[in-house]
Amino acid sequence: MSSLIRSVIGKLFGIAVALVLLALAVYASIVYGVISTNWRTAVDAYFHFNGSNEHIVIKEHRVPRALIAAAVGASLGIAGALLQALTKNPLADLGLMGINSGAGLAIVCGVTFFSVSSLSDYTWIAFLGSVASGIVVYVLGSAGKDGLSPLKVTLAGAAVTALASSMIHALLLIDKRNMEEVLFWLAGSVQGRKLELLLDVLPFMAAAWIGAIIVSGPVHTLLLGDDVAKGLGQRTLLVKAAAGLIIMTLCAASVAVAGPIAFIGLVTPHICRTLIGNDIRWIIPYSAFVGAILLIAADIAGRFIAMPGEMPIGVMTALVGTPFFVYAARKGWSKR
Repeated sequence: MSSLIRSVIGKLFGIAVALVLLALAVYASIVYGVISTNWRTAVDAYFHFNGSNEHIVIKEHRVPRALIAAAVGASLGIAGALLQALTKNPLADLGLMGINSGAGLAIVCGVTFFSVSSLSDYTWIAFLGSVASGIVVYVLGSAGKDGLSPLKVTLAGAAVTALASSMIHALLLIDKRNMEEVLFWLAGSVQGRKLELLLDVLPFMAAAWIGAIIVSGPVHTLLLGDDVAKGLGQRTLLVKAAAGLIIMTLCAASVAVAGPIAFIGLVTPHICRTLIGNDIRWIIPYSAFVGAILLIAADIAGRFIAMPGEMPIGVMTALVGTPFFVYAARKGWSKR
């Protein structure tokens, strides 16, 4: 058996293991919390519903939040992997690059100035905000004689994030009526989200997931360099535009459902590269599973740290992601 076949079999086995771990994470999310249950209770909640507190909690709260966390985590993981490949920047993340902040600012503007309240409007507004902030970061990161560079993109993303965050807080001070609701949403959370919210954006997510798989091959070629990719007949501008559209779609859908959640897109690709190497064609599907597992795990941890209350999932990801970012930054700059 050739080494290539063994490698493929090993990676497929890894996906199977990840699928099992994801199923266990979803199970843990459904049965553990302030009200502890078991798998029999979870099954009975759907097939023998009796109106008990346990059945209501499972059916109306636990299952929707587990599925939402899985879908959002997968989207953020894929978006982070594509973003790091597209910018050739291992520190790239939707939150750190200003994309999440841009989407959040757009939604806060919609709520403040136009009284927007429907999820479908949130999705399109978040998409426009993420696109606008992504363009600004790209333009700023490309300025100068040297053109686009990982360092300049990171600095531009940090600047856009700081500006968007400042404007968000200024708008919330102007419109105090929506402050509490919007601040909780901005912290990033899957608590209290209904399954209908996920179903509204799931077509966008699914289309972007499939698109990411399709574009992973051209992006893998693009990593060899623009000149090499063009020499192989690739339309590099089209590939970059398609990958950027996928990233913006995943960001907009995730932000609309769960608010801006940072660091999942940063940490997930690094874990995947450690497990399977640098082939983006495999990193994309692995990132979906790893991102989903990480976000569900963060949600479960948030329930127990502040019990009987809950810690927003965005806070939990920041607690893990911030030290990781510092480590990755020091490791990256030490090689310069």
